[in-house]
Amino acid sequence: MFRPALLLGLLISTAAIAQDAPPAPAQPVPTAAELQARNGEINAVLPPAQAAMKAHVMFLASDAMRGRDAGSPEYDIAAQYVASQFYAAGLRPAGDDGSYLQRVPLIKVGPADMGKLSLNGQALAFGQDYLPGVNPAAADTTIAAPVVYVGYGVSSPKRDDYAGLDVRGKIVAVVRGAPDGLDSEEAAHFGGLPTKAAIAKAKGAVGIIALQTPEVSARSPMAKTVATAQPTSVSWAEADGKGHIMGGGVPTLATLSAAGAEKLFAGSGTTWAKAATALSAKGAFRGIALKPRLDVAIKTVTTPLPSSNVAGLLPGSDPTVAPETVVLSAHLDHVGVGTPNKKGDTIYNGAMDNAVGIASLIEEAKRFKAAGKAPRRSILFLAVTAEEKGLVGSDYFANNPTIAKVMPGAKMVADVNLDMPIITYKFTDVIAFGAVRSTLGDIVKRAAATAGVSFSPDPMPDMALFVRSDHYRFVQQGVPSVFLWPGTSGPGKAAVDAFFANNYHQPSDEVVQGPPIDWESGERFINVNYQIARDIADAPQRPAWNKGDFFGTLYNGYGAK
Repeated sequence: MFRPALLLGLLISTAAIAQDAPPAPAQPVPTAAELQARNGEINAVLPPAQAAMKAHVMFLASDAMRGRDAGSPEYDIAAQYVASQFYAAGLRPAGDDGSYLQRVPLIKVGPADMGKLSLNGQALAFGQDYLPGVNPAAADTTIAAPVVYVGYGVSSPKRDDYAGLDVRGKIVAVVRGAPDGLDSEEAAHFGGLPTKAAIAKAKGAVGIIALQTPEVSARSPMAKTVATAQPTSVSWAEADGKGHIMGGGVPTLATLSAAGAEKLFAGSGTTWAKAATALSAKGAFRGIALKPRLDVAIKTVTTPLPSSNVAGLLPGSDPTVAPETVVLSAHLDHVGVGTPNKKGDTIYNGAMDNAVGIASLIEEAKRFKAAGKAPRRSILFLAVTAEEKGLVGSDYFANNPTIAKVMPGAKMVADVNLDMPIITYKFTDVIAFGAVRSTLGDIVKRAAATAGVSFSPDPMPDMALFVRSDHYRFVQQGVPSVFLWPGTSGPGKAAVDAFFANNYHQPSDEVVQGPPIDWESGERFINVNYQIARDIADAPQRPAWNKGDFFGTLYNGYGAK
């Protein structure tokens, strides 16, 4: 849940890159009395609709699934389970080769060695001046070019950090994050290295390097980072076998510490400390064509980590709009086995995150079957892998959709994403992150009212959740999208805060957790989802971006221009 795209290859370890995960430690053994109480709560009698939802979560979030880590055997079992439920709901297979599964060629990506960087022939020191990046698309990357500093690397009608600079054939130096003054969602978009790398590519650059500010280097010394860093990240392989660079930009070649950045700025007429300070001073930033030539030689190792998305199609009943496909998405993976909690539990079950979302998806499909009336537009039910690795499975599907194999001429016209709906309280409203950006907002409002709940605006815009879950990969294909959640009115805020504090990405995210899951609220959430999907699919017009919307315009979405 809420995974920004990973910054490939900027954190490394000198240990071996691709090692098999060690077996999970033995789980704590409960007493007979504890088992009796736990099983009594798990198997408590519920009304049929609530029991149906809970049954999916009981299986998907069981210890036997070992946290459904993408690429694991347990994830594959979970995917087969979802496929069987899509079959039972009457959905048509919309994966590969007439199946419900779309093969996703995930790959682990990491540096093969320490790499080599030099400025005008003077070698930089690994772990002190720099950490090497990776290039998923090539095992060996060698580049020698001048460097141009472009600050945050933003290029938009509101701000252009490239103004007056020629970066063609050069390496661009950027700082992570975004400047003040941007909308929070736009700031989140521009803040990630994949976006900076994509902009650099569009400007003609051949690579980017990230510069640590003096404050960051003081807070997290690079030598300490080397000792504690994750050795790999995850992407997917293109049809030619080359690794996909997330965002489609130039490769990220290295991260330079503040000390390394000072060497880079030598002879430029200023220091890195002064340039970094100017980033936060209004109107003080200016890009600089730096003096040194940077020579980079990095090696990248990739290891297959095959997984799958699960796709089932409900064909539309109106031949004139049936190819216009509404995608309902949720991620199936979680984070697997990890650090034990105080009780010694190492399995991160992921009940709320996101077995509840998958259960909602399955039961929503069954609502359509029970209704006996197909929607006008087609609906694709999609369970994706590797959300927790950086929205990777949804990125693969968005770039390689399978719906045209099942329905010639099919195109995606909307996405409604379900990610970690927190149902430990009686919600009275719903939130649709991104609702203000397209006509989906009005549809969600009407559908929510029909289902008996109110609609609330984004209560935490500073978190920029619109760009932090799987729907964003569809946004990047120009598809109007929203991310749906139970609202935070009344008891909602306290319940959400408690979940993040006590259960989020922890072994305690189980079927039995405190406060207990409210399955009646789960059933109501499914009903709201069903009504929203029905209204989108039956609407007179396909969803459209609001004219002039930033994301709609950026990705050439329908209606934005």
